[in-house]
Amino acid sequence: MSKRKFVAKLLQDNPNVKAEGTVIFTQEKEKPTHIEVDIKGLTPGKHGFHIHEFGDNTNGCTSAGPHFNPFHKTHGAPSDENRHVGDLGNITVDSNGNAKTTIIDKEISLYGDNSIIGRTIIVHADEDDLGKGGHDLSPTTGNAGARLVCGVIGIAK
Repeated sequence: MSKRKFVAKLLQDNPNVKAEGTVIFTQEKEKPTHIEVDIKGLTPGKHGFHIHEFGDNTNGCTSAGPHFNPFHKTHGAPSDENRHVGDLGNITVDSNGNAKTTIIDKEISLYGDNSIIGRTIIVHADEDDLGKGGHDLSPTTGNAGARLVCGVIGIAK
């Protein structure tokens, strides 16, 4: 069975943030997608981690649009039935400013009409409340705050 591999090189959107890193996506057709995260230079704690609709960074991370949501659902946790395809929850950054983790997700795909290829992955300033925080932005963004670093998901060698 063929395996697809894609990568996003994350670059800062905010001049006060000196973060960068890579996110590697791999998937065998019909199986969950593996996401390898390696980011340095973030503030310690939890940060919202989402795939956004567009692969457009002409105006920084803002041009990426809203969370990728082809099925028009409300924002949720990665384990929720009702969630955006792009809702990957939070990444945890250690005391040295590093986030290194692997996520396995059954909703995002590297195949078909709703593929994440060419879209943007974004790390946000704040913790994602997973749609359960009661804030006006909880049902759409998880109230995860500003967009710190982002990268377009492209074909990897």
